[in-house]
Amino acid sequence: MAGHSPTAPPRSFFLARRVFLTLLTGFVLLPVYVMASSSLKPLKDVSGRFRWLPSGLTVRPYLDIWKTVPLAKYFVNSLIVAGAATVLSVAVAVLAAYAVSRYRFRGKRVFTVTVLSTQMFPGILFLLPLFLIFVNVGNTTGVALYGSRGGLILTYLTFSLPFSIWMLIGYLDSVPRDLDEAAMVDGCGPLGALLRVVVPAAVPGIVAVAVYAFMTAWGEVLFASVMTNDTTRTLAVGLQGYATQNDVYWNQVMAASLVVSVPVVAGFLLLQRYLVAGLTAGAVK
Repeated sequence: MAGHSPTAPPRSFFLARRVFLTLLTGFVLLPVYVMASSSLKPLKDVSGRFRWLPSGLTVRPYLDIWKTVPLAKYFVNSLIVAGAATVLSVAVAVLAAYAVSRYRFRGKRVFTVTVLSTQMFPGILFLLPLFLIFVNVGNTTGVALYGSRGGLILTYLTFSLPFSIWMLIGYLDSVPRDLDEAAMVDGCGPLGALLRVVVPAAVPGIVAVAVYAFMTAWGEVLFASVMTNDTTRTLAVGLQGYATQNDVYWNQVMAASLVVSVPVVAGFLLLQRYLVAGLTAGAVK
């Protein structure tokens, strides 16, 4: 029997790690179990004292969530807003990060520091200025930004773009410049080299940026509650509709919360390996 390696951690370390991971897993899965079990209970069972083992199960809340509030309309609004914000954020971030990573120009360092420093300020500081800007633009030009999907998309771009640009700069710095030069030798211009060579090589970083931008827009509540109306309301705000003056449909709230989390969870699981690679490369740089 081989002896214990002097450089290997002691057995107590592995035992403590197993216990810690078990507790952490339970801590993470416990709220999910509460949501899932509550979403399958009748309202009278959810309104009373919580029971860990349901006395009866029903799928009725998953059918009623589409009738109590116009959840399908909110779902479409969230998909449009989050999808458009993600596409625009990725497109602008790739171009800006490529320029910063590959070219030298006056004010380059100031630009990168300014982009990153915007993340220091809480979003609520921009709420009133953006509201006044959108209202004045609408009154002056007739372009309705307040209460529209377009205005909400622009709002989310202001938050996702700085971090997206900063993270992509770090990732593109890790892509060899020889690839650009080889593409230009073959007749590509700077834009052609970017689209044909650099972008395929930077897929993990781009996916990480896309997931970040989508999650930022999908679950945002503060600006969506102010910048939208009944027509453009998103899921994060629409879930409040399950609370009435007389009661709160907790089973439907839990069911709707699980349903609206499916796109984010599914996308994260499908793109997990790209996301980890992209975040790691960007953090190292």
